[in-house]
Amino acid sequence: MATVFITGSFNVDHVWRVPTLPQAGATLSGHYSTGPGGKGFNQAIAARRSGAQTHFVCALGADLGAQLARDLCQSDGLFLSAAESTAPTGTAGIYVDANGLNCIVIGAGANADLQPSFVAHALQGLRANDVVLAQLESPLESIAYALTLGRQCGATTLLNPAPANVTIDRAMLDRADILTPNETEFSALLSRHVGERVEADDVASIDQPCLHALCRDLLPEGSVVVTLGSSGCFVSHTETQLHGDAQAFYRVPAEAANVVDTTGAGDAFNGALASSLAQRPTLAFIEHVRFATGYAARSTETKGAALAMPVLAVG
Repeated sequence: MATVFITGSFNVDHVWRVPTLPQAGATLSGHYSTGPGGKGFNQAIAARRSGAQTHFVCALGADLGAQLARDLCQSDGLFLSAAESTAPTGTAGIYVDANGLNCIVIGAGANADLQPSFVAHALQGLRANDVVLAQLESPLESIAYALTLGRQCGATTLLNPAPANVTIDRAMLDRADILTPNETEFSALLSRHVGERVEADDVASIDQPCLHALCRDLLPEGSVVVTLGSSGCFVSHTETQLHGDAQAFYRVPAEAANVVDTTGAGDAFNGALASSLAQRPTLAFIEHVRFATGYAARSTETKGAALAMPVLAVG
């Protein structure tokens, strides 16, 4: 079976559940909890728990946070390659309101010490049928190197360009076979690379031909999957690479869910998409997206990030 290789971040999440998200100058009462997170780790757990053999590449400190990461990887059967850092393991402060909406503050810590040389060592087992997935909470040169190695080996490369405030160049985009921004990230990328100003809140209401044209301008040689929260997602392919689909662009609706916490829902989607691509390479792309959409919906029905990822049959 193919393997999903994920290069990214591990954080210890500190979560406060509050009636409303905090405003400047406000002091709120809330309920505190802590647990594992980080976009890379969330996606790795999602890929593993949705059935794929998964290899997670990150950097950790010499502390209790690092031990938590190692213990969880072992318990979930997730293969871990972790560079050692003198900085503390990464952290995140997360506020979640009564409607499940969130805001997040990241402290990179050890995540900032992940080097391309370590990525090269960790990914030396890459094969042509594997999947490489990365995000933007680790040093960009290391993320770029992981995607480059994926391309060189003939693996499928996925780039989740999150968080939106990280600036990436055209060369980084062009390393992705599949780009998976949410509305905010898509808006930011259009502004930087296409010269189009589209408000994030308006992305879901753009008609499909126009949205497809924007995706083609953004990533001329690859597929774009724009995740739209409760509006599902939008898929755009090139006309010559439909990946088994009947058409070059289409929408996939969101699945109904009893939403408790949206933290990590995008990570659930990305991990499950990579997992499905690795496990079922002959399926039409729309089936991979439907699988990921359903998996992400289920992840919102439990509090937390990594530990909220649903457990399916794993190989």
